[in-house]
Amino acid sequence: MDAVRAQLIDFIAADAVFHGDFTLTSGKKATYYVDLRKVSLDHRVAPLIGQVMIDLIKDVPDVVAVGGLTMGADPIASAILHQGAAQGLAYDAFVVRKEPKDHGRGKQVEGPDLAGKRVIVLEDTSTTGGSPIKAIEALRKVGAEVVAVAVVVDRATGAREIIEAEGVPYLYAIGLEDLGLA
Repeated sequence: MDAVRAQLIDFIAADAVFHGDFTLTSGKKATYYVDLRKVSLDHRVAPLIGQVMIDLIKDVPDVVAVGGLTMGADPIASAILHQGAAQGLAYDAFVVRKEPKDHGRGKQVEGPDLAGKRVIVLEDTSTTGGSPIKAIEALRKVGAEVVAVAVVVDRATGAREIIEAEGVPYLYAIGLEDLGLA
């Protein structure tokens, strides 16, 4: 797994880290921006993300589904679903809409029925923790038990503390030090 993780770090560092002046979701300024969609939707990198994230969450017992707030979590959930299936694991995926649909069944959480099920909320990279918190709230409304938040790249900007204050463990696969940004 170390070789797969190293390869993922190399792809992220080369293709998803941008240097310059950026304004983050929090309104704070940063000299770099990590845009995981540049790699999470890449056919070479998505399988690596799936493998690394499965390794990250494998010790969380009885998890039946993974997903999070659309858009950042969607390719991560898909990568885990597909890599898990290839390994004989049964992780389903779900999508949390930013707002409930105003037509049809009016759902905010799409995918399998999650009532009473143990789930992990995913995020590609987290700055403020806002997206995972919104997903946690929607999942709790449908009766899911959120047992962790798992992030591909942690920016070390306070998301962990906010999520853990909600009583949810925070896991991440890659830190700023891994990308040479700390």
